[in-house]
Amino acid sequence: MTEERAKFAGKISLDVRDSVPDWKPYELKRAPEGAPNVLIVLYDDTGMAAWSPYGGRINMPTMDRLAQNGLTYTQWHTTALCSPTRSTFLTGRNHHLNRAATIMEATDGFPGAAGRLPEECATISHVLQDNGFSTFWVGKDHNVPEEDNAPGGSRSMWPVQLGFDRFYGFLGGETNNWYPDLVEDNHFIDQPYSPEDGYHLSKDLADQALHMLHNQQASNPSKPWYLWFCPGANHAPHHAPEEYIAKYKGAFDDGYEAYREWVLGRMIEKGIMPEGTALTPLNPMPEDAASPADFVRPWAELNDDEKRLFARFAEVYAGFSEYTDAQVGRIIDYLEETGQLDNTLIFYCADNGASGEGSPNGSVNENKFFNGYPDDLAENLAMLDRLGSPDTYNHYPTGWAAAFSTPFQMFKRYAQFSGGTCDPMVIHWPKGFEAKGEIRHQYHHSTDIVATVLDAVGLEMPDVYRGVKQLPLNGVSMRYTFEAAPEAPTTKTQQYYEMLGTRGIWKDGWKAAAIHAPISDRGHFDQDEWELYHVAEDRSESKNLAVEHPEKLKELIDAWFEEAEANDVLPLDDRGPVALTSIQRPQAEPLRDRYVYYPGAAAIPESVAVNVRGRSYKIIADVVIDADAEGVIFAHGSRFGGHSLFIKDRKLTYVYNFLGIPPEQTFTSEELTPGPHTLGFEFIRESAGEHGESIGTAKLYVDDAVVAEGPMRAQIGKFTLCGDGLCVGFDSADPVSSQYRNPFPFTGGKLLGVAVDVSGEQYRDLELEAAAMLSRE
Repeated sequence: MTEERAKFAGKISLDVRDSVPDWKPYELKRAPEGAPNVLIVLYDDTGMAAWSPYGGRINMPTMDRLAQNGLTYTQWHTTALCSPTRSTFLTGRNHHLNRAATIMEATDGFPGAAGRLPEECATISHVLQDNGFSTFWVGKDHNVPEEDNAPGGSRSMWPVQLGFDRFYGFLGGETNNWYPDLVEDNHFIDQPYSPEDGYHLSKDLADQALHMLHNQQASNPSKPWYLWFCPGANHAPHHAPEEYIAKYKGAFDDGYEAYREWVLGRMIEKGIMPEGTALTPLNPMPEDAASPADFVRPWAELNDDEKRLFARFAEVYAGFSEYTDAQVGRIIDYLEETGQLDNTLIFYCADNGASGEGSPNGSVNENKFFNGYPDDLAENLAMLDRLGSPDTYNHYPTGWAAAFSTPFQMFKRYAQFSGGTCDPMVIHWPKGFEAKGEIRHQYHHSTDIVATVLDAVGLEMPDVYRGVKQLPLNGVSMRYTFEAAPEAPTTKTQQYYEMLGTRGIWKDGWKAAAIHAPISDRGHFDQDEWELYHVAEDRSESKNLAVEHPEKLKELIDAWFEEAEANDVLPLDDRGPVALTSIQRPQAEPLRDRYVYYPGAAAIPESVAVNVRGRSYKIIADVVIDADAEGVIFAHGSRFGGHSLFIKDRKLTYVYNFLGIPPEQTFTSEELTPGPHTLGFEFIRESAGEHGESIGTAKLYVDDAVVAEGPMRAQIGKFTLCGDGLCVGFDSADPVSSQYRNPFPFTGGKLLGVAVDVSGEQYRDLELEAAAMLSRE
């Protein structure tokens, strides 16, 4: 059923002069009187022990300022991964009910993991928009299904369609902070200027947020607004201006184990953790359940070069975090200058624990993790002085993930432990509460944010929205904590957790945790051992009480299965990153053996582009070239993984950049003659390498002749999680090859089109057919 409009109460006569208007049935709703603005700052991949308000070594002046005049929460939890947590911020329902069991790149077609919000879960943005709020989303999305992340894809899950008046940011899980892939409202755009001219994504996002707020103030200053500000920080790649990285020179030289000891003392001193909180082991998982990729190397076993490298990784991360905090500070300063700060409800928080996706040795290219390819210390060391720059796609080693998640076990992805789920949260609202600089210990969860916002602005989630009966909110309002004593009992009684095959449940101060590593590909969930913690007395979850309280453990395990049934949690999925990100999903366009692309289109995201991963393939271009022809014919990816076919110095060149590992695999022809040509490349996959990579033979063609050939290896995982899509006639964002500078457009002739074939047919059988087709079409 839909809400009935007020009946027209005016008078209608033949002549308008004899008639009386009544605007009431047609007026838009206004926000409740005195409703606050709402600003949610949602960082990525940040453990509670990283930031200064919690005793961490990373200075966050803006967050400190808000904490000193607001409330700092010590038991606020998330889902342990970004897309799922962000879905709870959108709807206030559990992530499986939002069909967001995992990241959008790993949805698998089961009810809890289908990747599209159901109509039964209306968004907070729609509710606020319908009730007189302006709604803005700036920064990371990661709730758009991967197959929709394309210029021609469905817009149904894009921010504007979810109730946001404006959007500026990126749709995927991460992006290069120096060369981001950007969307404005409902279309892709180029970044406004280059890193050489001072570009960084965090600054650009703050600029755009301020632009939206300036326009709001200029036109509708009495209308409240809702701004969801989601920087790329602190997700990899960790990129920051050198002056911010330099602030932390030497700050982490003592290592992550020393940091854990130091920061726990600080957390206890500040009242974040109670006296007597124990530090958990650095590698707590039993050997038969642990994931080697998540192992933490003891600091004492590192050599001097490794210690120097590992410390530098942390310095870059810290600089990235503080630089982004400074950009948030620009927004806070503006709110104060315009008199809006007092009545703006601010949440400053993060979406999951610190990330362990950098491997035990750290990485100069985080995409190796998603290709199942190990990092190389020599390669990392060679880039030490360039970490954080456009030359790297860096991520710190697992030791820092454990350190920044102190005092808990493990980190991001581990939903059974607070290392994956317990995150920083500061709330600031001078007009909404008098408490300043206080700490709150009530247990809450990301599902509670929507309920809290609605409570604060004086609205409710409708029972029926757009004709669809709504699922009730799973979250509870945290507003009672604004004036409650720090130790007042929480109103939340139970919260289940599940992520990538890990699972746990918190209930009335007790926690049950299944011992299973995420993306471990082990299966056998029925054999998982469960541990039990009395979190009310053991905040770090260090004492397993399963033997002492078997009846309590059984009660919680039974409760988890009840929640799993009610929230579409099953089946559990712990498959590895390559398998998860290679799941074939329904596409708007049917899969085919040959894809034809023409110049003049924007970069095509990898989610909908031809898939050449783990297989043989051919690239065939039909061109007419002049004597001075040059430029990119075909490119996909970046310097951190990708391939490109281009003309330079009158020669045809193909480069395959395997995970950014030097040297570039290069195949080059002799000088080309002017005139019409079919230019192409063929990779014949012959075997799998040690880490699953494709091993085979490469052949470069000019017309029907092989002009260069040799061995080549190719990735089986994606070139990137997001951005740097397939291009014809140019190379977008970050260049695939160091042999040219982007965009290096094709000039000096005519590029008719490019065909990419994955059928397995012989190149020479396709060459004339493809050339004729491209010329004809």
